Amino acid sequence: MSRRVAVGMSGGVDSSVAALLVKEAGHEVIGVTMSTYPDPAAGGEPGDGPARTVAGHAGSPARDSCYGPGEAIDIEDAARVCARLGIPHHVVDLREEFRKLVIEHTRAEYLAGRTPNPCVHCNRLVKFGLLVEKLADAAGGFDAFATGHYARLSFDPAAGRWAVCKAVDPAKDQSYFLCLLGQEQLSRAMFPLGDLVKSEVRRRAKEAGLEIHDRADSQDFAAGGYRSVMDLPDREGPVTDARGSVIGRHRGHWGYTIGQRRGLGVGGGGALYVTRIDAERNTVVAGPDADLWRRELTVCEVNWMGMAPAAGPLRLSVKIRYRNPEAPALVERLAGGRVRVTFDEPQRAIAPGQMAVCYDGERIALAGVIE
Repeated sequence: MSRRVAVGMSGGVDSSVAALLVKEAGHEVIGVTMSTYPDPAAGGEPGDGPARTVAGHAGSPARDSCYGPGEAIDIEDAARVCARLGIPHHVVDLREEFRKLVIEHTRAEYLAGRTPNPCVHCNRLVKFGLLVEKLADAAGGFDAFATGHYARLSFDPAAGRWAVCKAVDPAKDQSYFLCLLGQEQLSRAMFPLGDLVKSEVRRRAKEAGLEIHDRADSQDFAAGGYRSVMDLPDREGPVTDARGSVIGRHRGHWGYTIGQRRGLGVGGGGALYVTRIDAERNTVVAGPDADLWRRELTVCEVNWMGMAPAAGPLRLSVKIRYRNPEAPALVERLAGGRVRVTFDEPQRAIAPGQMAVCYDGERIALAGVIE
């Protein structure tokens, strides 16, 4: 059955092929790009309205981040792809909302000594949240929202629950970044690339005559790295060992994360890594690799996705950061809506603020923020 489908368009090859596949499936397609970077050249001044139409034009170098001063290039690429596919293109101004919900949250987490994942929060609050809401007003409504994420969806009729599942291509699987999406968001979601590998996506883009078929993938959240969103002066503080002895100096605890080795500025002896961050005292604690291994963590802000909150312990596979392999663990509910994860084997460099995503086979069972 044909539906009216909005497709999030970043200007890259993945979202472009997602739009292509949705159209080939016989649906009415609307392309939408969100404007998030506070640069007048990236989409007008605030107050221009919730949605604008952008005319595309040729000539755009590849970019390696999704948030940065080259946003206008992405908008132009997305508009050009939409023109090639014969679908309308809207730009939704979310600069102020993105600043409050993603940038300020990221900055606050680093200042508190944690290591956030801004993409996870952006997906839940902005991309699958405010973007969908604002476009519905501007474009007259739609039935589903599709993106170029490498992930799949499943529905358990017995439990009445949707869940994000891993993509066919393990090297590109992005289910981790979708772990906080709610049931209503998932009920309207589409992930057309979940059954494809990257080489097939590029081939489909080239065959469709899309100029972006060989565009490089985005690798980072922000151009210039996360430091570019901090906008904080240096604040010198001590680097100590586990006993509290000062062994070096740093320029701000927010520049470090658990497990980091480079940039510590501590010479002599064996290799040292960041093992703890004391935000209140602006202190970075360093130690040997052996100090980084833990078997247990607690999770807050838990999103029970593929199953209802369980009364008893669960055997699941848990991923503590995007590039980490999953590890078998026992997952148990705690008071206050929190969850405890106890791994079969110790895990290295568990970082507060990152996401713990618990998989039941291919499906996300639950996820939350490492406390």
